[in-house]
Amino acid sequence: MKSHYQLVILGGGPAGLSAGLYAARARLDHVLLEKGATGGQVLLTDWVDNYPGFPEGLTGFDLVERMAQHAKRFDLNVELACVTRVDLDDERKKVLHLEDGSMVTCDALIICTGARANTINVPGEQELRGKGVSYCGTCDAPFYRNMHVAVIGGGNTAIQEAEYLTKFASKVTVIHRRDSLRATKIIQEMAFANDKIEFLWNKRVTAIEGSNAVERLQLVDNDGSTSSLEVEGVFVLIGVTPNNAGLPLEQLNADKWGFIPTDIESRTCVPGVMAAGDICSKDVRQIINAAGEGAVAVLAAEKYLQGLH
Repeated sequence: MKSHYQLVILGGGPAGLSAGLYAARARLDHVLLEKGATGGQVLLTDWVDNYPGFPEGLTGFDLVERMAQHAKRFDLNVELACVTRVDLDDERKKVLHLEDGSMVTCDALIICTGARANTINVPGEQELRGKGVSYCGTCDAPFYRNMHVAVIGGGNTAIQEAEYLTKFASKVTVIHRRDSLRATKIIQEMAFANDKIEFLWNKRVTAIEGSNAVERLQLVDNDGSTSSLEVEGVFVLIGVTPNNAGLPLEQLNADKWGFIPTDIESRTCVPGVMAAGDICSKDVRQIINAAGEGAVAVLAAEKYLQGLH
């Protein structure tokens, strides 16, 4: 690995791979830095049914593999490296500090480090992920036609996703650990008016059970009493956490949750620094818009690099 590049792409999920494809095809002096296997959260997705061009659907692993193969056809340069700190103090030269003590500098940087869904950390959750345990209603709702599913959470996203799920599921049970929702009033009112949504208050899920797929949830009330609920799917919708360790969040004007704001061209407030994918401050986090943002970020980086000369 060289010590300096025109462009560094930080992260190898759909946004990073899309950015890598555009950077390699544009023949930019680039490198994509990834600390593990390329693919990001998509590798944990059992089945992708809504990515254009694949009408039969495919696994998350297969989709990422095809993205990687496509980029490699244009000689995408990928290096395994763990970035521990990003230094943006010098506007003309961005510095990335690596775990082994070395540094990589670049003229332009695209941050594609992504985010991860918050989990409830109960028995069965990890084992049944993709087998009835989901973290995205918009992504997976069509798999649950005429089924009874549960939603865990009480914020805007959880209640909006519960509403969306009623287009497919026969019944949606919202499980919330408090006696009132955090969602805004208008969203609450729509949910309360939907006869396909039922609410279980003051309860927490203590286990997700099933042999090969989700079959039931074990619950505990705030008073300690226990019960079970038979469902065919459960959507854990308690927020997402950005992968922002080592990023200069104050310089990047990160929002209160630690996500990075960008303009429509994927530019951050720091010249020469773009961001794409789930690390961005936005409402929609889907594979397709992450890939699109990765492409846009490279086009913005090209314009920036041209302005340096």
